[in-house]
Amino acid sequence: MIRVLVVDDQTIVRAGFAALLDAQEDITVVGEAGDGRQAVALAERGRPDVVVMDIRMPGMDGIEATRRILAQPGSEGVRVLVLTTFDVDEYVYEALAVGASGFLLKDATADELVSAVRVVARGDSLLAPQVTGRLIREFTKQRRSRPQAPSELSTLTARESEVLVLIAGGLSNAEIAARLVVSEHTVKTHVARVFTKLGLRDRAQAVMLAYESGVVVPGENAT
Repeated sequence: MIRVLVVDDQTIVRAGFAALLDAQEDITVVGEAGDGRQAVALAERGRPDVVVMDIRMPGMDGIEATRRILAQPGSEGVRVLVLTTFDVDEYVYEALAVGASGFLLKDATADELVSAVRVVARGDSLLAPQVTGRLIREFTKQRRSRPQAPSELSTLTARESEVLVLIAGGLSNAEIAARLVVSEHTVKTHVARVFTKLGLRDRAQAVMLAYESGVVVPGENAT
């Protein structure tokens, strides 16, 4: 069972999301929170697998709540799916930067919400290729400072660096395997090594690092 915590300051929206998710055979809602502080407390007690997190809330917003939840001891397996009313805004960038595994628009369909929870629960990021490109292009426009590559990037092999670029392009493991003409198992091994060497939680953080450090430049070597 996928344990889910639903966080939204609008009672009707929160209750609707919770009812929808709890009706799934493989999902159980372990808590509902109306603000960031309550979300942090419930996450610490309930240990959800996925937190469906509204970004814009009074008091402690979803960004700070996400940061605190993912900083809690034993939170390594927790994934945060942030909700927003806009497909590209500064809140989304900040949420991904503090460790969120992806984002979903609030006007998404019921099936899209359920699918998104399952995607992030299994450790993948919810960053579709078409969304990734637009999001990162906007992100880099707002981050005018000169990119500085972390020293850990030098520890990657040539193949691992190639895999990082493809991850940043939004490719799945299966698509990377087809591109590199290797098995999907081999790709999973490369991805795991990239995450370990760079201290990354998931693919969302890999995408962020690749663009922030200048490893991938929008319109050039991304796919």
